Formats: sequence, C-alpha cells, structure tokens
Amino acid sequence: MEAKGEIDHRENRMKRKEMLEKKKTIDEIMKSASSEKDCLAHFPHFRHYQRNGLCIHLESGRGDKLSSNTKKYIQNLLKLNMEAPYGPQWPAEEKVKRREMVASEARYIFVHEIPNEDANKESEMMDKERKLICYPIVGFVHYRFILEEEVPVLYVYELQLEPRIQGKGLGKFLMQLIELIAGKNRMGAVVLTVQKANLLAMDFYLHKLKYTISAISPSRVDPSLGLEKSYEILCKALDHEAQIVFEFPLGKTSLLPKIEVR
Repeated sequence: MEAKGEIDHRENRMKRKEMLEKKKTIDEIMKSASSEKDCLAHFPHFRHYQRNGLCIHLESGRGDKLSSNTKKYIQNLLKLNMEAPYGPQWPAEEKVKRREMVASEARYIFVHEIPNEDANKESEMMDKERKLICYPIVGFVHYRFILEEEVPVLYVYELQLEPRIQGKGLGKFLMQLIELIAGKNRMGAVVLTVQKANLLAMDFYLHKLKYTISAISPSRVDPSLGLEKSYEILCKALDHEAQIVFEFPLGKTSLLPKIEVR
C-alpha cells in the first residue's frame, strides 16, 4: 500500500504542474492580446455605424502613438463629461487620467463623424493605411487587456462620446464591439468602473447592457466600505471561471448557473 506521504507528494506535484500550465496559458493569452495591432480588423462590419442621423467610422489607436491634438481632445472631452460626476475629486482624477491615456498598454477605438453628404464617398477619404484624413473625432473608447484576480479581462477605462451624439445607440454599439474584441482575445470578462454619481452611466450598463455589480466591487466586498467609495466595479463574464470570480459572492458558487466555456 502506498504511503500517505507519497500520495500527498504526488498530489502536490500535480497541483504545481496544473498551476504552471495555467500560468503559461494565461501568459500566452495576454501576450497575444497585447500584440494585436488592430483589433477592429477582425470585425470589419463594426467599423461603420449609420443610424439615428449619425454616420460614424471607427479606427484603432494606441496610447503611446497619440498625436498632440488627439491628446488635447481626449483631455477636453474627459473634462466635459466627467468633471460633474467626480465633483471635488476631479482635479486629482484628471491628473491620473492624463497619465493613463498615454500608456503603451492603452488601446483606443476612435469615433470619427462623417457628414451625411459624404457618407457614400468614404473610400475617397482614406489613404493607403486606412487612416481618416479629414473628419473629426467625436468620441473614443480607452480599454486595456489586464489581469484582474488572476483572470485575463478587457478593462474599459473610458467610453466617452460628445453630448450631441449620445442617446443614439452608438454607446451600445461600441460596447457590443468591445465584448466581441474581448471574446476574440480569449478574455474572461469585460470589466469597468463607474462613478455612482453618474446615474445615466449606471443605468446604461446595469439595465440596458445587463452588466452586474462585480463581486470585487467595494460595495459587495464590504458594504460599509462601499458606502465610503464613490464608484462601483461592473462586469460581464464571458466564461465560467470569470463568472465565479466576478459575478458571484464568495462561498455561494454552488448555486451559480454554468455558462458555456469557449
């Protein structure tokens, strides 16, 4: 009969092997996602949005490749949309966002508005590298591929649209695209942070897009701590492991309905 010590040693060795294999897989996923040059290339039909009086073209970007004019635009739109929800915290938060926006790991989707009269001439406004040469940016999404609770996730840092183009379905369209990008890059979830004072954004994500307040959000980790924090962490899990980590309270996973794993 095999000694208990030998059995424990073999089980521990198997567990270490599983952990190393899992780490290797995660590293490969993150490396592959981070090396993607143009995440929109896989979804050509999502480059265009022509509904509700809008004609939009989307382009990819990176934080370390932003022009000075684009940096200035991002700063101005952030201030326009976010100064009120942050209140007195905005000056400090603005400095943080300025650093975040130019990081090499920052990925962007830029929203260009095309006048309706030019909508049928789109091919004429593109050069050989498919860069828009004349139409303005009217919004953007800033996202990153990161590890959160040891799970690869797509974290949406910003979804900002100029007020005049809000409420026309474009935000939902962009988040659908984000979820496709996350799935294509084998991310376990889409995660984002929303200020509690931003009631329109909270309603948009929770009720229109069916995101949930994550199990890692302060209000769910510790309700008393949550009262002190001005934000909630929201999520939408894309596989079973991420669902357990982000959507369900610790210790109650046996009640969790299993979703299909890619």
